[in-house]
Amino acid sequence: MSKLYQQLQSSPFLIAGPCVIETPEILHEIATELKRLQEKYNIPIIFKASFDKANRTSIHSFRGPGLEKGIAILKEIKETYQLPITTDIHEAHQAEKVAEVADIIQIPAFLSRQTDLIVAAAQTHKIVNIKKAQFLSGVDMQHPLEKATSTGNKQLLLTERGNLYGYNNLVVDFRNIPDMKAFGYPVIMDCTHAVQRPGAANGKTGGNREFVPSMALAAKAFGADGYFMEVHPDPEQGLSDGPNMLYLRDLEGVLVQLLEL
Repeated sequence: MSKLYQQLQSSPFLIAGPCVIETPEILHEIATELKRLQEKYNIPIIFKASFDKANRTSIHSFRGPGLEKGIAILKEIKETYQLPITTDIHEAHQAEKVAEVADIIQIPAFLSRQTDLIVAAAQTHKIVNIKKAQFLSGVDMQHPLEKATSTGNKQLLLTERGNLYGYNNLVVDFRNIPDMKAFGYPVIMDCTHAVQRPGAANGKTGGNREFVPSMALAAKAFGADGYFMEVHPDPEQGLSDGPNMLYLRDLEGVLVQLLEL
């Protein structure tokens, strides 16, 4: 078992970063702040950014720099700031390459029933974070977990990010958190994707970032172990998921509230 996974089992932790890799400069700005917060509050912080957003609403949406260039940029962030890295994969063949840099491999919510994808990620023996699909309950996550543990990998995380109860909106049933914790693995609250309004912005994802702090605090009350928040220096200019990303300057305030409880 890795030292990082042991930390995640015993301490509140934060996964944060931009939705997608836009420019190296933006990543360095965000990583600088995350490193400062890590040192100030002495909690595990994992840097997150996607190298390819393969599940966008529109064919015209920005996707990122791709696997090879994206992994190189994430490696630079990891080495410069000594922050653990997580990123998501969309195809099984990406797992081995991503595992060369990432400490945690993320399975996107829409793909959490893809057997080959989960197995390939788990076979790297890196930590695997499986995000709960918008159409599954917390109890249903037993089956993705069984796919991962079939490889012998027990370094697993589960993430709640809301359910679809109609068009263009998500609702969080916070009972999913204790339901998933019953499996014995750390459970994360995705505080920013939970406030999305999928496809509600004329072919783009809308969102309500003003509810992010409340999502985090409610998840804390239900026993969440970690918190996932996409952040950006200027979300209004962000190239993916801008309306639900948190302003980077506001992250510390939310973190303080969580740690004070």
